Amino acid sequence: MDGNTMHPDGDATKSSSSGDDQLIEYGIEDDPKLTEAIPLGLQHLLAMFLSTVALPLVIAGAIGLNDAETAFIVQMALLVAGLATIVQVYSIGPVGARLPIVMGTSAIFVAPLINIGATYGVAAIFGAVIVAAPVEIVIGYFYEDLRRLFPPLVTGIVVMLVGLTLIPVAMDYSAGGPGSENFGALYNLGLAGLVFVLAIGLNQYLEGFLSISSILIAVVVGYIVAYPLGLLDLSGVANAAWVEVPMPLEFGLEFHPSAILIAAFAYVIASIETIGDIEGTTGTVGRRATSDEMSGGLLADGVMSMFAGVFNAFPNTSFSQNVGLIGFTGVASRFVVGICGVFLVVLGLIPKVSAVAAAMPDPVLGGAAIVLFGMIFSIGLRIVSNRVELNRRNLTIIAVSVVLGVGVEITPEMLEQLPEDVQVLVGSGLLVGGVAALVLNLVLPGDGGLDGEPTRSTTDD
Repeated sequence: MDGNTMHPDGDATKSSSSGDDQLIEYGIEDDPKLTEAIPLGLQHLLAMFLSTVALPLVIAGAIGLNDAETAFIVQMALLVAGLATIVQVYSIGPVGARLPIVMGTSAIFVAPLINIGATYGVAAIFGAVIVAAPVEIVIGYFYEDLRRLFPPLVTGIVVMLVGLTLIPVAMDYSAGGPGSENFGALYNLGLAGLVFVLAIGLNQYLEGFLSISSILIAVVVGYIVAYPLGLLDLSGVANAAWVEVPMPLEFGLEFHPSAILIAAFAYVIASIETIGDIEGTTGTVGRRATSDEMSGGLLADGVMSMFAGVFNAFPNTSFSQNVGLIGFTGVASRFVVGICGVFLVVLGLIPKVSAVAAAMPDPVLGGAAIVLFGMIFSIGLRIVSNRVELNRRNLTIIAVSVVLGVGVEITPEMLEQLPEDVQVLVGSGLLVGGVAALVLNLVLPGDGGLDGEPTRSTTDD
C-alpha cells in the first residue's frame, strides 16, 4: 500500500511515497523508549500550552474574574486538558479514540461563553457547558448521519466566524485590556506589537522547534520586556500554593435556556472540528479513521467537556496544531501523547504554574491572540477556498452569514429592545451566522461542496 509497512493493527509504522519523503518513525501503537518519549511529549506540551492557557485567560478577563479566580480557572484548564488527553489516548470503555490526540480548551467556545458570562455570570457558563455537552455525545453515536448536514461551506463559514468574532477581544487586550486606565497607551501597543512580530517572524523564518514554539517563545520575551515597564505583577505567584486538590463546582451552577442553546450549537461545531482532527491523525499513518475511533473521539469530547464543567474548566476538544506536529515529526505514538497528558495533569495540580500564566500582561496576551485568532479565520478561509465552488449561490451564503454574524457582534445595541434571553441568543455572532449558513445551505438550490468526506476543519485551541 504505497510502500507502507503495516503494523498488525493496520497502522502504518513506516510510510513513504514518490513525491513525499515524510517518514513515520513511530506508529500509533509503537512505544518509543522513555529517553525519546519524554522530550517528544514535552514538545507536544509546548505546542499547545499557550492556547490552553490563553483562552481561559481571555474568557476570565472578559467576564471580570479577579486574579485568584483567573489563576484557578487556568489551573483547572490544565488539569482537565491532561485528563481528557489521557482518556482520548487510552479510552474508558467506548469513550476515547485510542489515538494520539492532545486535548485542550476549545477556541470555538470563547465568544459564546463570554456572551453568556457577561449576561448571566460565571455560574451560568458552567451550567450551560454541562447541560449542553450531551449534544456532542449524541453526535458521537450518530455522526455518520449527522455530519452530512455540515458540508465544507457551512463548516468553513463557522470557523471563519470564530476568528472574526474574537478580533475585538484580541485588540482590546493589545491596547491594555478591557477597562484599563491606560487603554491604548503606546507601551501597551508596543509590547503587543513586539509579541506579534516575534511570533510571526520565528514561525515564518525559522524551522523545527523554534518555528513550532514561536508563539510561546514570543510570550516569554513579552514577559521579560513587561517587567521593566511595570506591567508584570507576580505577587499572585508568591501567594499560590505548590500543590492543591481541585474542588468541583467552585463557582456554582445556573441554568438559562438561551445560554444552553448557545453552548449546544458550539458543541455541534466542536464535533466537526474533532472529526477533521481524527481523520488528520490517522491520515499521518496512511489510513482512514474507523467508526469506533470516530465515535470514541466525539464521545470523549462530550464526556470530558461535561467533566470540565463540573471541575470549573471550559469545554475541551482536539488540538489541531498537535495533529500537524505528528505529521511534522513523524511520531504518531499515542504513548508519547499520553506522556503529554501526564505533564498537563501534573501542571494542573501546581497552582504556582497557573498563577504565572494568569499574570500574563494584557498586551502580551493580546499580541499572541491576534495571531491565534487570525489563524482560526484563515483556516476557515482555507476550507472554503479548497473545498467549495465559489459560485453565485455559495458566495451569497458566505456574504449573508458573515455579515449577520459579525454585525450582531459589533452592533449589540441594535438588540436592546429584545427580551434578555433573546438578546443573548441573537447577540452571538457564531450562532446567528452559523444558523444562517446552515439554513441557507439547506433551502437554496444546489449544494455547499458536500462531497461525503469529513471536513478537515480545525481551530485551536
